[in-house]
Amino acid sequence: MSAAQPVGAAPTPSAAGPVSDWDIRRPHRMWPRMLVIVLTLAGLVLLVQFFQGIASIAAPVFLGLNLVIVAYPLQAWLIRRGVHPVLGAAASVVVVVAVLGAFVGMIVWSGLELVAELPKYSGQFQQIVLDVSNWLNARGVTPDMVSQQLASIDMSAVTSAAVGALTKIATNLYAVLGLLVTVVMGMFFLAMDSMDVERRVRLLSTARLELGEALIDFAHGVRRYWVVTTVFGLIVAVLDVIALVLIGVPLALVWGVLSFLTNYIPNVGFIIGLIPPAILGLAAGGWTSFLWVVVSYSVLNFVLQSVIQPKVAGDAIGVIPTVSFLSLLFWAWVLGPLGAILALPCTLLAKAVLIDADPNARWVNSLIASDLKGMERRQHSLLERLREGRRGEGRAGKADAEAVAGIDGAAAGVDDAPDVDDAAAGARRPEAAPTGSTLTEPARTEPGPAAPADGPGLTGGAAPAPGR
Repeated sequence: MSAAQPVGAAPTPSAAGPVSDWDIRRPHRMWPRMLVIVLTLAGLVLLVQFFQGIASIAAPVFLGLNLVIVAYPLQAWLIRRGVHPVLGAAASVVVVVAVLGAFVGMIVWSGLELVAELPKYSGQFQQIVLDVSNWLNARGVTPDMVSQQLASIDMSAVTSAAVGALTKIATNLYAVLGLLVTVVMGMFFLAMDSMDVERRVRLLSTARLELGEALIDFAHGVRRYWVVTTVFGLIVAVLDVIALVLIGVPLALVWGVLSFLTNYIPNVGFIIGLIPPAILGLAAGGWTSFLWVVVSYSVLNFVLQSVIQPKVAGDAIGVIPTVSFLSLLFWAWVLGPLGAILALPCTLLAKAVLIDADPNARWVNSLIASDLKGMERRQHSLLERLREGRRGEGRAGKADAEAVAGIDGAAAGVDDAPDVDDAAAGARRPEAAPTGSTLTEPARTEPGPAAPADGPGLTGGAAPAPGR
């Protein structure tokens, strides 16, 4: 009976029969697959709860990390021009803070303009309500039925909900300042640490090559995502403003700013930016303006983001739309409102660490990655390298076999050739003795005088010459 093998060792042939290739290639697990899956899911649940608990810290810091990654080319350019690394990092932080200040200024200006303009259209909104009531009445829904339905609503609950919403908005407005301070402080320290980030990445790649490459790809992907989203958001906002001016919708610049800001929210940002100008267009110009606003927004968004953007900038997101939408829901639930903006960068980071850095998990990319052509090119390149490696191993093995055969042949030739020492010894060797004698037979000499009893003859050697 054979001795027990260690866990994970390749099986050896036994009396039961030879081991198949499948048995040799099949991984031998120490833990059952179901247990590994359950433990992994439990760990992920705990990790999600942990991030929910620190969302007020994690979300601003991660936003700062994204902004530092986006501004890093500016910092590197300044350093190449001879600027001190500390000054280059500080300059990149100042530029990003100025951009954030411009964003906040646009939001405040848009809100003030909207508050000043809406009271002018109170009569139009009342007329819209009356028109809707008449339309319902024509279809059998009388005002009494509407009144009964309204009476069944608990107005105290509605009032409490409205007060709670206003309080939450006020709290969020107060928290915006704290969020900005956290983002700026996090950016400052991250920018200081980024001065030697290239050396750190090289050291990481030396120890963990896959993880280093995955993090580099994450940085490139995040930078490409933010740049492409910003550029096309500006283009969409400008075209939306032009369309709203032509339609005659008030506050066209305000809605352009809203369209630009909501463009950073994937999938549903377009809808959020569409509803306010469509309602105001309905109040100002009727249903015709409403329909024109909806059609123009939809066409511009589809043409620019679904047709032109992939051809000009490639796939800036890296995941399929379904994963993008689920990422929006998940990260908004985990990190709050800021998670809606950071949804795709968070997904890209999780993908880099959990999937791209693990060769055994990269098969998941075939299900969630959107760049199938790139994956096919990389797979084809990998297969070509593997084939070339196998051909190289085959050529090396053939060369080794020829070398071994040459060495064996040379060794055989050396064995067959006469040895130099043997040849030299043969030159000194006496001629063969006649038949009946041996080489070891001592040579016959003439008898001489007897040696003394205690002479050297006791040693069996030849007697000394007479007279010596």
